[in-house]
Amino acid sequence: MSYDLMVFEKTKAPAAKKEFMAWYEKQTEWGEEHDYESIHVASAALQNWFMEMKETFPPMNGEYAPDSELLDEDENLDNHTVDYCIGRDIIYAAFAWSVADEAYELMRALAQKHDVGFFDVSADDGDIILPDGTMIV
Repeated sequence: MSYDLMVFEKTKAPAAKKEFMAWYEKQTEWGEEHDYESIHVASAALQNWFMEMKETFPPMNGEYAPDSELLDEDENLDNHTVDYCIGRDIIYAAFAWSVADEAYELMRALAQKHDVGFFDVSADDGDIILPDGTMIV
């Protein structure tokens, strides 16, 4: 079990929670015709978010994944690798629970900085927050 968070393209997501959750379910069916490890399919804002996020939380897979030798040598780095699923309008991130607080804070801050939405997937009634701080309810 992982600690899951998501960022999303604010221009593509519905503004009401019920519709947002239906949209989220559709997005996480992973039905787009592309590789979900490549950042190049995502919107420019999501790409910018990812490029900064990967500096602290590198991906487990794909072109930006650290060498396995580095992971073996650095336990902290191993705990910080993330399973990213990258779509056109969302990036879903599965973290180790041991870094949940750090992941939440950084991911939310970078979402605001890069003008994308933030969704706390793992919370029972998870926050859905737009870059301006508005909550989707």
